[in-house]
Amino acid sequence: MSKQTAVDYLFNELIANPGNFIKAYKQAKEMEKEQMWEYIKKNYCIGPNSLEFHRLEFEQYYNKTYKNEEK
Repeated sequence: MSKQTAVDYLFNELIANPGNFIKAYKQAKEMEKEQMWEYIKKNYCIGPNSLEFHRLEFEQYYNKTYKNEEK
């Protein structure tokens, strides 16, 4: 089974449970964040020190860019 994107998850969840928008939205945002981090780990991190450095950089970037949107 292939992985589901955050957008696919949100769409499918809203079709199945239309009254559960807020919960589905928050889950999709978390999925998107994890998918972004997985991409960074695969393509930019070499060694344990690099992994921790990039994790901190990613968290700062994500929080600055996307956390202000959440309500």
